[in-house]
Amino acid sequence: MKMKLEINGSQYEVDTDRNMPLLLVIRDMLDLKGTKYGCGRAACGSCTLLVDGEAVRSCSYPVSLAEGRQITTIEGLSENGQRHPVQQAWIEEIVPQCGYCQPGFMMATVALLNKIPDPTDEDIDQNILNVCRCGTYFRMRKAIHRAAELNKSNI
Repeated sequence: MKMKLEINGSQYEVDTDRNMPLLLVIRDMLDLKGTKYGCGRAACGSCTLLVDGEAVRSCSYPVSLAEGRQITTIEGLSENGQRHPVQQAWIEEIVPQCGYCQPGFMMATVALLNKIPDPTDEDIDQNILNVCRCGTYFRMRKAIHRAAELNKSNI
């Protein structure tokens, strides 16, 4: 079935099963490889992206639910060559080790900061539930606080 999707501000038309996971449409049909496949069961968060500003685990999210909504992947965070504050904070705090899960963590962080602009450690623990096999949680927490500071200075 044909569906229209808005991803990172661009319009796409895809012809696929309505129950196809959004992750597979984005990676395999549209060749946007920044969103990662992890567990395939919405448990690890590697596939996290934004749908209308909310964090979504795209490996278990049917593409039909995304039709008519604004989808943002890691590729869509930068604007006009300017890094998003979360991306900048990740660089400043040297967060990634292997880096595989980081796009999902960054997208979950964007959603968190949209809801809670100045999160506490407890807010972070309750809202960022992705899994990092390398254990970079301490650096990510520092980066989330740094991104909140950068967001304030951009207002």
